[in-house]
Amino acid sequence: MRNLLLLGDVETLTPYADALEADGFFPTVVPPGAERPAEEEFDLAIVDLASVGEDRSVAALLDPKGEQLPVIGIAGQDQIAAFEPIRDVDDYARSGSAPDDLVVRVRRLLWKKQRVDSRNVLKSGDLVMDLGNYTVQVSGRTVELTYKEYELLRFLATNRERVFSRETLLNKVWGYDFYGGARTVDVHVRRLRSKIEDRHHTFIETVRNVGYRFRAQP
Repeated sequence: MRNLLLLGDVETLTPYADALEADGFFPTVVPPGAERPAEEEFDLAIVDLASVGEDRSVAALLDPKGEQLPVIGIAGQDQIAAFEPIRDVDDYARSGSAPDDLVVRVRRLLWKKQRVDSRNVLKSGDLVMDLGNYTVQVSGRTVELTYKEYELLRFLATNRERVFSRETLLNKVWGYDFYGGARTVDVHVRRLRSKIEDRHHTFIETVRNVGYRFRAQP
């Protein structure tokens, strides 16, 4: 499931939301001034720059935990210079462009950022994760993972090459209300490695005194 956050004028964004939903995405349209759904985790944001203007609250919607979502801005030619409330816009679609054009941009940006294709399949070397069916294969061999092992691998793999501390992984995978210690992460990483790695495959790297990261594979 790829959840998309669309910020801006509902009338403007509805045709794009319909096209994205028809392509298998799960878009949520949030008008200016409204609150982001607290229970939702989003993979990418689409922002109608003309309708949000210089609304400073947009930055908080896109960056709730200090990690800004990938962003596609919908903008006219005069707006593609800079948009101050957003730290970084990854791509732009012209105002009035065909919804199918935006769908292509969404697919491309998700693949660039997370290596997840439009079928919800993540590939990294010989590792293949079907994020819709919760399956993992290495070199064609199906790997049986527990739910937490799968969620840990999914989080690391969709944020490849980024280093995460044990505390951050606890929050992201187990949740803020989990009271286990950092050793919980070490134990799950060790079990996960025993299932997906061998002398030919190394996917998870320990960063000394920091934490772990997923090594991108060609």
